[in-house]
Amino acid sequence: MTTAHAPHPNHVHQHSAGCGHVALPHGDHVDYAHDGHLHRVHDDHVDECEPGGHTTHGDHAHQHGEGCGHVAVPHGDHIDYLHDGHRHAGHDGHWDDH
Repeated sequence: MTTAHAPHPNHVHQHSAGCGHVALPHGDHVDYAHDGHLHRVHDDHVDECEPGGHTTHGDHAHQHGEGCGHVAVPHGDHIDYLHDGHRHAGHDGHWDDH
């Protein structure tokens, strides 16, 4: 999975297991939900980790929402839901994979 290199400036917090932020498996790395966006540890700094496009999650009958049983992660102007090792985001009547 290729992710654009977008460093997050002035980020002094060290993300890791138990750091207090929701950890989300994402391809070959782990993202951390922090202040409404996702951080990816990269070498000696943190990058913003954003999806590279629109990927519809097919055959997804479950409706995510408050109390659905999946971890809700604020992400910019919407909420993602951690489900089966990836993030789902509502989009035009269906769910996208992030």
